Amino acid sequence: MKFRIDLKIFLFLLLFILTKQIETYAWLMLFALLHELGHLLAGLCLKLKPEKMEIIPLGVSISFGLTTKDFNKKIKKGNWLTVKKIIVAMAGPLTNVLILVIACYLPISLTTQLMIMYTNLLIILFNLLPIYPLDGGRMLKGILHIFLGLKVARKLTNEIAIVSTIILTAIASIAILLYQNIAIFLIVMYLWYLVIKENKVYREREKLYQRIEGIL
Repeated sequence: MKFRIDLKIFLFLLLFILTKQIETYAWLMLFALLHELGHLLAGLCLKLKPEKMEIIPLGVSISFGLTTKDFNKKIKKGNWLTVKKIIVAMAGPLTNVLILVIACYLPISLTTQLMIMYTNLLIILFNLLPIYPLDGGRMLKGILHIFLGLKVARKLTNEIAIVSTIILTAIASIAILLYQNIAIFLIVMYLWYLVIKENKVYREREKLYQRIEGIL
């Protein structure tokens, strides 16, 4: 399994230190790691092969690859593999829900308990956004893939991600003015980075398909 560190994490780290929110960031990274371990455990149970682990500004990301055997299954039983991917995507947020519930019964201080609950709730809400490659976007794409086909799923997922980010940016702008919290600004900027990156991949893939169709 390949391992990579996104260097933008050091920029986030510096900004959280300067704004005296490093403790919150540390908690977020800890539970983001447990979140990804939930994905990993689900993937291993479903016999998927871990391909890459990456430390990113807002947590840890684990991706799964396909072997030749899996690729043959993808052609023959595409929907079942898509269901597996949906289950893996769901496993991360469910892990944080479990941590949040357990935190309610831990014999710890109220301050620590509230911090655990707060950071896990943030991770759940963030990852359930319908923006690919977040868990919500992966689940959305998987469901659309099953019912509408992969091409339509990619198109709709890309469009929904753009619209969702625009709406979130508008809401976040009001929140930034009210709370003057740089963390909100960083999260919005990171979401736009994800959307622009995936939109570029989508456009390039569409151009490639058009060329292939033109040749055929």
